Amino acid sequence: MRDEAATQALASTLATAYAALPTQSPGARGAIIELHGNLGAGKTTFVRHLLRALGVTGRIKSPTYAVVEPHEVPATAIRPALPIWHFDFYRFKDPREWEDAGLRDLYASPGLKLTEWPEQAEGLLPLPDLEITLSTPPSTDHDAASVGDTARQATLTARSAVGATLLRAITVSGAKA
Repeated sequence: MRDEAATQALASTLATAYAALPTQSPGARGAIIELHGNLGAGKTTFVRHLLRALGVTGRIKSPTYAVVEPHEVPATAIRPALPIWHFDFYRFKDPREWEDAGLRDLYASPGLKLTEWPEQAEGLLPLPDLEITLSTPPSTDHDAASVGDTARQATLTARSAVGATLLRAITVSGAKA
């Protein structure tokens, strides 16, 4: 992804693919998307663009200190409300927090779960439907521009039938990762 506009385009394409997933009953649509990448790779920026593309309004905060931030896309005449949970396990250290905070219940509930730093909660999280790894190519020039000016690469990997459906829709749309 050469710039933030490309990041936004990929997030928008994923939002369209997610919105097209079938629903058998209100709130039944759900997926777990894990975001991997080093600090500053663009995970939170990608999530913000995805949430906006899905229809989330208002302030979108990073859950770095809170672990989870809830969002909801309001219901329409043709679509039920969509709960979205944005998790950030960067500061997650104690597995007891998993149970105490009710995170198992959130992951089991309907809706979209977006998970940054899933490796910090390894062994506790359910398997994701889709993994997105954001990376920046290593610089060979020590005087190169900052990370914000460096092209990023997004690698998407399906881990379930839902993930394969999302990935297929993104590939068909021609989104450039």
